[in-house]
Formats: sequence, structure tokens, C-alpha cells
Amino acid sequence: MKLGIVGLPNVGKSTLFNSLTKAGAESANYPFCTIDPNVGVVAVPDGRLQQLADLYNSAKVTPAVIEFVDIAGLVKGASKGEGLGNQFLANIREVDAIVHVVRCFEDTNIIHVDGSINPMRDIETINLELIFSDIEILERRAAKTARGARNDKTLAKELNFLNRLKEWLEEGKMAINFETEDEEEEAWLPTYNLLTGKPVIFAANVQEGDLADDGISNSYVQQVRGFAAENRSEVFVICAQIEQEIAELEEDEKKMFLEDLGLEESGLEKLIKASYSLLGLISYLTAGETETRAWTIQKGTKAPQAAGKIHSDFERGFIRAEVVNYQDLLDCGAYSAAKEKGLVGLEGKDYVVKDGDVILFRFNV
Repeated sequence: MKLGIVGLPNVGKSTLFNSLTKAGAESANYPFCTIDPNVGVVAVPDGRLQQLADLYNSAKVTPAVIEFVDIAGLVKGASKGEGLGNQFLANIREVDAIVHVVRCFEDTNIIHVDGSINPMRDIETINLELIFSDIEILERRAAKTARGARNDKTLAKELNFLNRLKEWLEEGKMAINFETEDEEEEAWLPTYNLLTGKPVIFAANVQEGDLADDGISNSYVQQVRGFAAENRSEVFVICAQIEQEIAELEEDEKKMFLEDLGLEESGLEKLIKASYSLLGLISYLTAGETETRAWTIQKGTKAPQAAGKIHSDFERGFIRAEVVNYQDLLDCGAYSAAKEKGLVGLEGKDYVVKDGDVILFRFNV
């Protein structure tokens, strides 16, 4: 999974990136300190892995990972080359979802690029830049499609679709809310790789005092939540500064620090939950002496396709899957004991993999 972090300059974007990835992107109180997109890979926290590894005495534990791409602060006119311009928008096209950091705190020491705190204005500024960039993509695609549309019914239909979609964006609406009319249009839409077609998770960046009640008393956060609810987006509340402090602590210190703040989980854990929920993702597990590992798949994935995540041969030569729930396995204390109790299922090609399944694939190529 690849997530792109966007936002206006000085909203806490690079501070958040640093805390999530410990990658040390430069963070300064002026726009454009992030000149190149910073990339960091983060392990997905999953307590099930270590428990299984202990059970199997695994030599190695491999968690699922998320790749974060920190894009330089966008400003009005970015799609036309203002600030550092279009090159950054190109970097976001490759991500699965966008993490949009929105400033929901007052601080006279940190300059706001537009002079005041207004989350709705900030969201609109970024969205408009994404829309303008997408319109440009659609115009280029339409020009190309128009050349063959006179003699080709399919191309003529696609040209009509492109024009309808462009009109939708010109009204200031996002592609993710556009209703397609048939399966053909549904298949075309993702091929354009539109920025406004990507799922969005809003990171409402607050001061430390707003963390304990999850931003309920912060009117800026409530505005962001209202907007997100209307636009099929997720929201999580974070204090980027606190996250940076947490990132520098050892695991046991981290837990105590969070408890002192009245928090159950870190911002990274909140973000991962929001990402998995928004993108419809789950993890299944494989375990043995060599390695215990988490594999991220889409909800609804069947056993052969889940096996293909490990290796294409597993999918091609799939025979069956031996499946046990991780908690049942831990409770039994051994795979053989779970098998004796009838808790290990022998599943075929139509089995839909569930979150927390521990699977052994049988295949023959």
C-alpha cells in the first residue's frame, strides 16, 4: 500500500511524515522545504505476528508495510506551476490513497500560507489544484480519443464519457463521487488515474490538548469530519508534534507516554486503521519456523488469489488451503492440537479469506 501525504505548507505535513517513518525529512517554518518527495516505508503494527512467531519459534517476522510519499506543500496555482508545481502532483498519481493533512490549531509562531486558520478553505485550495490537474489529463485523453471517434463507436462513447467527466470536475466536484452509467464506463475510469478519484484520509492536525477527546471540542475538526462524511472519506485526529516525540521512544516508553496523554493508540495506528478501512484491506498470516508473515489483500479475495500474493505458482497450481483462525491456534497452543479439535478447515478455490486467517497453501505446478 502506498499513501501520498499532501497539504498546504506549514500544516504539519513533514513533521507527520517524520514521525511516521522516522525518515528525517527536513521540517522548517517556511514553504517548500521538502524539495523532493520523501519516501519512507513503515511496518504495519500487528501484535498477532509476534504471538505466532513465539508459538512457532520463527527465525524471522515480516510485517505488512505501507510506503509513505511526502509531497512538497502545495499552494494555489500548483497545477499551473506555482510554488514547485505540477511535478509534485505527478508523484501523487502513483499512490493508492491520499492523506490530506489539515491544520486545525492556532499558533502565532507558525505562519499559515494564507494568513489565517480555515480548514475548509485549505481543503478547497488543495482539491482545486487536484481538479485542475485532472482536467488537463482528461483534455489530453479526449484530444487523443477524438481522432479515432468518427469511425469507432467505442471511442465515440468514451469521448462522450470523458466530456461528461470533465464537466463534472469543472463544477468543482471530485471524480470519486462521479456516477458511471455502465460497466464499460466503470472500467475506463481507473485507467485515467485521476487524483480526485483516489480515496482520501484527512489528518486533522491539532494541539496536544485536543487529543484526549479526539477533537470533539475542536470546531475545526468538526468541520473536517462533516466534509469527509459527505465525500466518502475517513478522518483521524493527530498531533504531529506529539507523534514526533512518540517516534523517538522505545516500545515500552511509548505505551506509558500514550497512557499519560489518555490515548490508546498512536497516530500511525489510527492512520493504518483508517487506510485499511477506506481501501477495504485485511491481512492474512503465514507461520512456520522459517518465517511468520502478514500479507495484505482486498476484502473478498478468494484463496487462490490470496496465495498468488506469495508467489504466482501458488495461485497457478492451487490445490487447497489449510486455514485456522489465529486466536484458535494460539488458544490450542499448537497447529496439531487445533487440527485434532477440528479447527483447521480444508478450503477450496471458492473460500473467501478472512482477516486473521493463518493459512498453509497446498499447490502443485
